[in-house]
Amino acid sequence: MKIKLTLICFIATLFSLQAQTAVKPTLLENSGSISGKVIDQKTNEPLAYVNITIKENNKIITGGITSEKGLFQIKNLALKDYVVEIQFIGYKTITKSAKLTENITLNLNTIFLEEDAIELKGVSVISERSTIEQKIDRKVINVGKDLTTSGATASDIMSNIPSVNVDQDGKISLRGNENVRILIDGRPSNIDAAQLLKQIPSTSIKKIELITNPSAKYNPEGMSGIINIVLHKNASDGFNASINTGLTFAKKPKINSSTNMNYRTGKLNFFGTYGNNFGKKLNEGNILRLDDLSNQHLDIINNDKSHLFKIGMDYYINDKNTLSVYTNQNKQLGNAQIDVAITNPDASKNLFQNSKYKGNNTDGTYNLAFKHLTKKEGESLDLEINHSIYTGDEISNFRTAFTNPIIPSSSYRDNINEKRQNSIVNLDYVNPLNEKSKLELGAETRIVRTDNNYVTTNSALSNSNYQYDLDINSAYVTFGQKFSKIGYQLGARLESYKVNAKLNNTVAFKDDYITVYPSASMTYSPSEKDQFQISYSRRVDRPSLDQTKPIREFSTPRITSIGNPELQPQFTNSVEVNYTKTITKGSITTGVFVRSINNEINRIIYPDPQNQNQQILSYDNFDNNRAYGFEASLNYKINSWWDIQPAVDFSSIAQKGLISVYNSTSNSFDFVTKQVDAAAFNARFTSNFKANKNLRFLLFGFYRSGVDGVQFNGKEMYKIDAGGRYSFLKDKATLSIRFNDIFDTMKAGFSGDNPYPQVGQFSWESQSVYVGFNYMFGAGKNKSLQRKQRDNNTKEGGGGMF
Repeated sequence: MKIKLTLICFIATLFSLQAQTAVKPTLLENSGSISGKVIDQKTNEPLAYVNITIKENNKIITGGITSEKGLFQIKNLALKDYVVEIQFIGYKTITKSAKLTENITLNLNTIFLEEDAIELKGVSVISERSTIEQKIDRKVINVGKDLTTSGATASDIMSNIPSVNVDQDGKISLRGNENVRILIDGRPSNIDAAQLLKQIPSTSIKKIELITNPSAKYNPEGMSGIINIVLHKNASDGFNASINTGLTFAKKPKINSSTNMNYRTGKLNFFGTYGNNFGKKLNEGNILRLDDLSNQHLDIINNDKSHLFKIGMDYYINDKNTLSVYTNQNKQLGNAQIDVAITNPDASKNLFQNSKYKGNNTDGTYNLAFKHLTKKEGESLDLEINHSIYTGDEISNFRTAFTNPIIPSSSYRDNINEKRQNSIVNLDYVNPLNEKSKLELGAETRIVRTDNNYVTTNSALSNSNYQYDLDINSAYVTFGQKFSKIGYQLGARLESYKVNAKLNNTVAFKDDYITVYPSASMTYSPSEKDQFQISYSRRVDRPSLDQTKPIREFSTPRITSIGNPELQPQFTNSVEVNYTKTITKGSITTGVFVRSINNEINRIIYPDPQNQNQQILSYDNFDNNRAYGFEASLNYKINSWWDIQPAVDFSSIAQKGLISVYNSTSNSFDFVTKQVDAAAFNARFTSNFKANKNLRFLLFGFYRSGVDGVQFNGKEMYKIDAGGRYSFLKDKATLSIRFNDIFDTMKAGFSGDNPYPQVGQFSWESQSVYVGFNYMFGAGKNKSLQRKQRDNNTKEGGGGMF
C-alpha cells in the first residue's frame, strides 16, 4: 500500500511539472525569432516535420520541426549571429546564415530542399554496407545489405556483429556471457530469444543496438547488457512496399520471404511487415564416455514453419501529440525428431531411442503509445501500454529399443501446455531544465502470469502443474548535464520484485525484495573527432521460467534437462570505459570492462540419484565471480572501391561452481567446488569490394578460441564466408548470394571430466549457400515524423510507469 501511495504522489508530481510548463513564457525585449517555409524543389509541396537546427559557433543552441504546411518559427533567440541547418531524410542538407543583430525578426522565406539522389526511395532504406555508430550509452549497428545477405534469419546475421556470439542452438551471448536481454523494438517477448531470432527474417531488421552498460532508465535485467533489434517501419508519403525472398541451399533446402509495406496520407500512417521461414534443419552430435567407452550418437531434424507479422498505425494529431498502435504476431508450427543410438563394447547393452516432438506456439504483442510534446523545447511525456500473450503446446512420443532381446522395448507420451501473459505500463517524463541540464523521471509496472501443465504416460514420472508469477514495480530518476567538452549522467532505479512459484498448488519458491540499481556515466570530448566514455551500473539477472520449472525441457536415454525452482537472482556491478576516434576514412572504437558477479546462474550436470548411468542437466547459483575484457573495432574505407571492418574482443572470466565427483569409497557422487579462469577471444574481419556501380563482393572471416568452463571445456571454432550482390532496375532490385562456411570448419567440440570423463562434438548445416532477392516499389519519398522512442532507442519504451 505504501508503494502505491508513493507512486500516486510521484505521478501527481509529474503532472504538476507538466502544468507548470504550460504557462506561456514572456518574451525578452532583446530576443528575436527565425521563421521560414520548407518545400520540395521538384513538387513545390510543403514538407512536414523537417528538422530545423539553430547553431552558434558549431554548437547547437535550439531547434524545432516544420508544421504540416512546412512552416517553422524558432522564438526566444538572443540577438546574435547564427547558422540555421535544415535537414531531412532523403534530401540534401541546407545551411543558411541568420544575423539577428540586424533584425529582431528574421524570415528566411521559402527554402527549397533538393532530393538526395544517393538515398534509396523504397520502404526499407538499407545502405550498401553496415555501419557502427558509438552513442553515449550504446553501440548501434545500422544493418546494411552486407549483413542481410549473411543469411535468412536474425540468428544468422547476429554472429557477424562485434561482441556477439551465437552457438549451435541459437543461444546468444554478449561479451562471452549468455545472460543478455533480447528486446524487439524495445519490448521483451514471451518467446525464448533463441527461438524468436530464428523466426525473424534478416531483411526485416533495420538496426541492432548493443547496450552493454545501461543506465537506470532501463530495466535492470541482463548481466552483460541488452540487445535491441529494431524492425523496419516506414512513414513515406503514399504507398510503398518491398518484397524479399531467399533460398538457403544446405543438406536440406530452406526458404524465407518477407514483405514491408506502408501507406501514408495526411495525419495517418499505416505500416506492416510479414515474414516467414520454412525448411528442415539438420543437426548431429557425438558423445564418447572415456570410462566405459560407450558412444552416444544423436541425429536431430527440426522441421519448423514460422510466420511473423507486424501491423500498426501512427496518428499525428498535431505537432505536439502522436498516438501509435501496433501488434506483433508470431506463429510457429514445429516438428522435430531426435534419434539417439548408444553403442557399447558389450553389444548387449546397445539401445536406440526415437523421439518425436510436435508443437504449435503463438505469441501476440499489442502496443499502444502516446507522445506529448509541451511548448517547452525538448520537454515530453510518453505513455506506453504493452500486453503480450503466449500459448504453446508440445506433444512428444518416445520409443526405446534394446539390442538385448531380454529387455522389452518401451514407449511413452508427454504433453506440455504453456500459457504466459506479460503486461507492462510505462510512463516517461523528460524535462530539459536549461541548455545544459536534463531531468528524466519514469515508472513502470510489470505483471507476468504463467501456467504450465505436464501430462505423461510414463509410469516412472508424474503429471504436474507449475505456475510462476512475477510482479515488478519500479521508478527511476536520471539527471544529466552537458558542457562544452564534458557531460555526465547520474541515475537510480528503485524496484519492488515479487515472485511466487507453485508446483501442484504447493508453494515451490517465493521471493520478495526491494532494491536500488544505481548508474553513472561521463563523457569527455577533447575534440569533435575524439570521445571518451566511462560508465557504471548495477544489474540483475533473474531466473527465467525455463530455468526454474521442474518440467523436462528435453530427454534422451543418457540425459534429461529440467529447471531449478530455487534459483536465486544474480547481481552484477559493471564498469566500462570506451573510446571512439573519427578518422579521415572511418572510425575506431575501443573499450574495456570489469564485472563483479554475485550468485551467478549457470548450467550444472550431475548423475540422476535414481539411475547413475543417466545425468540431470539443470541450473544452479555459483559463487561470486568476476570478469574483465576489452574489444576493438575499425570501420575503414581504404579507397573508393574497398572498405574493411575488423573487430576483436577478449574476456577473462573467473568462475566457481559445483561439480559431481565420483567417490570410490562410498561408491557415490559428491558435490565439490571447482574454480577455473577462462579466457575467450573472438575475431571478425569483413571486407567489402565494389567492382562497379552495381556489383559488389564481400569476404568475411570469424574465429572463436576455445573456452574452459566449470563443467566442460569448449574447443575453438572458425569459418570463412564469401558473397556478392548485384543491383539493377535503377537500384530497385537486388540479387545477392553468399557462401557460408566455405571450408565446413564450424564445429562445436567439447570435453569434460565430471561427472564422467567424456568428449564430444556437435555440428549443424553451417556450410550453406544463400541466394536472396529484394525489390522495392512505391511512389513516396518524403519522410515524416519517426517515433524516436520506438525506432531509435529503447529508452522511452524501456522506462516505466507505476
